[in-house]
Amino acid sequence: MDKLPKIAIPGIIIGIVLTVLIIKSAVTIDSGQAGVLYKTFSGGVVTDEPPLGEGFHIVAPWNKVFIYEVRQQEVFEKMQVLSSNGLEIKLDASAWFEPKREFLGKLHQEKGSEYIQRVLLPTIRSAARSVVGRYTPEQLYSSKRDAIQAEIYEETKKIVDGQYIQLNEILVRDVTLPGTIKEAIERKLKQEQESLEYQFRLVTAKKEAEKVTIEAQGKADANRILSASLNDMILRDKGIDATLELAKSPNSKVVIVGSGDSGLPLILGNN
Repeated sequence: MDKLPKIAIPGIIIGIVLTVLIIKSAVTIDSGQAGVLYKTFSGGVVTDEPPLGEGFHIVAPWNKVFIYEVRQQEVFEKMQVLSSNGLEIKLDASAWFEPKREFLGKLHQEKGSEYIQRVLLPTIRSAARSVVGRYTPEQLYSSKRDAIQAEIYEETKKIVDGQYIQLNEILVRDVTLPGTIKEAIERKLKQEQESLEYQFRLVTAKKEAEKVTIEAQGKADANRILSASLNDMILRDKGIDATLELAKSPNSKVVIVGSGDSGLPLILGNN
């Protein structure tokens, strides 16, 4: 009985040590995450094997696992950049991105877990300054937002592709101009719109006038042709035709058509 506690104590100690080792060796990786294995005594970061996937893993207690989010993420950035004529423009943008899973070990080894602050955001800022500097405030305000969005995306992607980051999209959320510049642009755009409306009214009025002129000319030409065709011979022939039709009537009548070449009246009768 005196020896039992002495035997139990080492067993308890061994049990505690095993429990601690198991706890330290067990790694659970959630959905949308992946793990980079760091081998303390055999080469450090594992870069020649795929990262650890979702689920439960047992690793040696002296090794470490660094867990990364590998789903698409979004980062927001507010920037102050200069336009082509040196005016300060405020630009709000966001980026959709994700680390390249197959290069996760390389990303951890070369950039670390702070790769967003160290690589992605500085690249977006640099690309935005370069792109916005090609345009005037008026272009940025009116019609070039989609263009600068696409150009910032292309310039950022060229850089981060080689940094183990997959860039999916750049979105320009807002472009803010100095108040005086914005008001001047709005006045100019309003004047241009009014000018376009005035030109449209002029063109419409001109077309309407041309239409009326063409219709009047057509009527005049028709009347002239009709007048030219109604000479004395045609009128007399029409009168004779009408008289003959009347003469066929059973009622007695005397119709004077007109005078012939002899100057005597032409009389038709029927009793």
